[in-house]
Amino acid sequence: MYDYLIRGANIVDGLGGKPFTGDVAIQDGKIAAVGEANGTAKETIEADGAYVTPGWVDVHTHYDGQVSWDDTIEPSFSHGVTSVVMGNCGVGFAPCPPGGEKGMIELMEGVEDIPGTALYEGIEWGNWESFPEYISYLGTKQYTMDIGTQVPHSAVRNYVMGERALRHEDATAEDLEAMCNIVKEGLQAGAVGFSTSRTVGHRSVLGDPIPGTFAEKAELIAIGHAIKAAGRGLFQAVPAGVVGDMVPEKWTTEQEVELFAEIARTCGVKATFTLAQNGSHPDQWRHCLDIVEEANKQGVEITPQIATRPIGFVTSLKSYHMFMRRATFLKYADLPFQQMLAELKKPEVKAAILADDDVPPDQPGVMANVYGLLSMAAPAMFPIEMPINYEPEPEGNIASLAAAAGKEVPEYMYDYLTASDGDQFAILLGANFVDGSFSVMEEMIPHPNTTIGLSDAGAHVNLIFDAVGPTYQLTHWVRDRCRGQKMPIELIVKKQTHTNAELFGLTDRGSLQVGKRADINVFDLDRLGLGRLEVHHDLPAGGSRILQSAEGYLNTFVNGVMTRLNDQDTGARPGRVIR
Repeated sequence: MYDYLIRGANIVDGLGGKPFTGDVAIQDGKIAAVGEANGTAKETIEADGAYVTPGWVDVHTHYDGQVSWDDTIEPSFSHGVTSVVMGNCGVGFAPCPPGGEKGMIELMEGVEDIPGTALYEGIEWGNWESFPEYISYLGTKQYTMDIGTQVPHSAVRNYVMGERALRHEDATAEDLEAMCNIVKEGLQAGAVGFSTSRTVGHRSVLGDPIPGTFAEKAELIAIGHAIKAAGRGLFQAVPAGVVGDMVPEKWTTEQEVELFAEIARTCGVKATFTLAQNGSHPDQWRHCLDIVEEANKQGVEITPQIATRPIGFVTSLKSYHMFMRRATFLKYADLPFQQMLAELKKPEVKAAILADDDVPPDQPGVMANVYGLLSMAAPAMFPIEMPINYEPEPEGNIASLAAAAGKEVPEYMYDYLTASDGDQFAILLGANFVDGSFSVMEEMIPHPNTTIGLSDAGAHVNLIFDAVGPTYQLTHWVRDRCRGQKMPIELIVKKQTHTNAELFGLTDRGSLQVGKRADINVFDLDRLGLGRLEVHHDLPAGGSRILQSAEGYLNTFVNGVMTRLNDQDTGARPGRVIR
């Protein structure tokens, strides 16, 4: 007898084939039948034409701190994710020397915009020093989904080199040996990869680029050999200049991709890296794909991770906004929100704030410094209205709306943000939206060498909400898009399941095949949707984050256990650390 039998579904198996009608059976945590299932089950689910797919595999997240205090792993859980990989971008919390917690938090808070107060209070410090000890600590936990982690370059360099790592000194032979041993031990203990960041845009709250940013080729090649020696894992990187060059980079993105290909070729390992359209060099992404294509033809395994929507910064009174460092605003910033809003609506307060100078934060690397970018970008931002238009026409931006209203952009933005209950959001559509359309992603998504990543789930909690990507890809690219071509559901599903699982060596999941783990989503595509953006103060120490709900997920299974039913948490926690 099966544990579950899903009948009459539109099956998208994750392997790239077109949907077909049939049944999926689950028994003992595994997929027992696909297509036609004969027999009875303890529970039968009549799918009635709903789609059944593998669970989403999100390979670019930053839950490294959250896994200490949260067994739910939101926002990914609400959006059908059944496996995540964290420890990306070279930042994480292991290895951590005794007394080194503050430095680790300063790096993570600066790079990934996770409130330092939440990390101080929420992380169960003291349970590990080495990376194998960190993996063992995660092994004591139970989650809604499986958690994979990577060995982060900045933490390794900091552990081995101390202050010399913060000064970006070259590694000595002894340093290299120690770092390689840590990477090898971490991978052998169960890490799924090694990660590094090469962009000067990734800085600690103190304003300095993170350790590893300027590591020379010899160091990366040595670590590549350590990955090979471990017999598992891959090399993940954020290249210099990938999304912009507001600050001068040491290398071009093309040079970086050539380097990653050389590491993959020389060391015999897989490599993956972030790729997006750079507004300063709008054709750079295509040059990088050409390098990748040529390398893969030669037997190298290198895979760009691309986003399925522009990397968007959002603004609201409850998160970051262009007025947040104005001297007058700061007088009211600590009031209860509704009381603050009442003050901001007073004409004399509005006039003072609009005329004010900004007061920079004490720490040059904290994300609060984004107020300057939000001010410069305000004309190009778009109001977020329900239902959300995810691919707006240029004439709908703040500059156009302000002109039509006879207002200057700052005044229009002020009035917009303070309207109603102060819960309005606007968004800057940045990388991948240089020409005001999604044409770049039309090429990136179906490219045979790319995969879908870059959700940054768990990070940039008050600025970006791309963790909803798995749901968005289905609603926008498969069902709703009207400004260009749609994508077949089998393509989107494959790149969010089987391709990602194979990339990270998770060969037991990612497709609906007999014997694979029963990590499964059942959803009503017609009803699938995203809710309003909301700011929740549910992080440790009252930290805030932007969340967006989903509806239309009928069931989610992890290892054969139902974790969601009709968009609600069942309370089951079958997820474990991936080793």
